[in-house]
Amino acid sequence: MEEGGESPPLLYLSDTLCGVSNQTDVVLRDLAGEVAALSQLLSGLSDNQWSAVTPAEGWNVADQVIHLGLFDQRCLWSMVDEERFRTDRQEMSVSGGVEGLQNSHRGRSPEELFAWWRDGAQELAHAALSVDLSKRCAWYGPSMSARSMLTARLMETWAHGLDIADAVGESLTPTDRLIHVAHIGVRAMGFAFVTNGRTAPDEEVFVELLAPSGETWTWGSPNASSSVRGSAYGFCCAVTQRRHVNDCGLTVTGNVAREWMSIAQAFAGPPGSGRAEGQFS
Repeated sequence: MEEGGESPPLLYLSDTLCGVSNQTDVVLRDLAGEVAALSQLLSGLSDNQWSAVTPAEGWNVADQVIHLGLFDQRCLWSMVDEERFRTDRQEMSVSGGVEGLQNSHRGRSPEELFAWWRDGAQELAHAALSVDLSKRCAWYGPSMSARSMLTARLMETWAHGLDIADAVGESLTPTDRLIHVAHIGVRAMGFAFVTNGRTAPDEEVFVELLAPSGETWTWGSPNASSSVRGSAYGFCCAVTQRRHVNDCGLTVTGNVAREWMSIAQAFAGPPGSGRAEGQFS
């Protein structure tokens, strides 16, 4: 990519939303901030780095960006044009699925992919400003609120961004935007058990995390017999399966918590293969 030039639109959008105080718009603001951080990383990559292999098996940097762009686009359709989303979902089921969609973009240059992803993320964020974020939206499983969809996009942007950073030897500075990723991870505990063919426990797990800002975030009762404690960054790496749980610096106490963290996943779909213990320092 050439240095200089126009700033990525999401950097501007993130700034314009910083003064918004209600929780709904905080999700949108933080999504914009996460996209801006990834945009900054991508804008500095060489063409060769776009071909760098990421920790996700079979995917290079370009594949990661394509994946984000495809599902940002479908999130937009679900929020503002549900008929188009449903038609596309049906067509996808008979035309090669996600892999077919990925293949349709793999011939693009890094410059084209970067602009396509960045502009799509901007379009999604602008559209969300005028959407009732409590409304239910169709997706590939159960419907969800528009707010939840945007939170999931934030989680995906951060997690795939971490894969990209790993591939090119860079790092992403942890921010308090991770609270959204952590919240999904906690709320998805039951799903993690079910998708792994196990019975979801009735027992609560107390989660206490140290935020990048130094704040403490908690979920559940501190009197619970099972708990997970540690950094928000480590927890988010574990629940997105970007690091092996044993490499995340977490203190996991109790049988339920130990079983959960061995299979935790904040993303939809079948169980992921995750990362090997010791794969990252």
